[in-house]
Amino acid sequence: MKVYFIGAGPGAADLITIRGAEILSRARLVMYAGSLVSEAMLSHCRANPLIVNTAKLNLDEQVEFYLQAKERDWDVARLHSGDPSIYGATAEQMRGLRELEIEYEVVPGVPSFVASAAVLQTELTKPNISQTIILTRTSGRASPVPAKENLRSLAAHQATLCIFLSGANLPEVIEELSFHYPKDTPVALVQRASWPEERSHRGRLGELLSQIEPRSWLLTTMLLVGRTLDENIVSESRLYAADYTHRFRRATKNEPE
Repeated sequence: MKVYFIGAGPGAADLITIRGAEILSRARLVMYAGSLVSEAMLSHCRANPLIVNTAKLNLDEQVEFYLQAKERDWDVARLHSGDPSIYGATAEQMRGLRELEIEYEVVPGVPSFVASAAVLQTELTKPNISQTIILTRTSGRASPVPAKENLRSLAAHQATLCIFLSGANLPEVIEELSFHYPKDTPVALVQRASWPEERSHRGRLGELLSQIEPRSWLLTTMLLVGRTLDENIVSESRLYAADYTHRFRRATKNEPE
């Protein structure tokens, strides 16, 4: 018996990994948070598994299902949205499993910030523009953000910034970012990337709040900020330049002086 923490990806059923789908196809018990993971993901399940929506269960109640699976020698597929390592609330589950001497494994998934970049058809790192991506979120009652990681201090780097669950606090977020990012900095909102109801909006930091209705972006929204989002800024990598030699390819043109 083993518990598999599986990254379900951003939402679309075909963005789960082959490994994750294979485990779903044989697991006798499948646990998923219906508030975050699309039911379409359950199409990968075997016939007649026990499926548990954990959205209304506390940790102790979830552990009870792990214990039942242990008694029956059932493998468990525990689906988490995106990748389990990012805001997955998996650490406390893993600690409980270790105490119960239940074996577990983590299967990575496609994170929502990566899916958001795909929606925008953009690269989040560009040479001489930004080579750093900062992943953060706004504080919530369940998971406050440490004071030393406040948005204003993170914005000081002017790196590419991806803010999870930002929709409920957009005015405050924009105000904090504006201390360091210029008002013409490109920004984008992506809601439910890869879901049927996916939508996005591009704009500039100083104009965003006047362009949208903030209340319509409250849930499952990613805010991306940074100059790499500007399609008009050209800064190409040297990797594929014809005059660039590396260990796998010789230059076909002379390097410019």
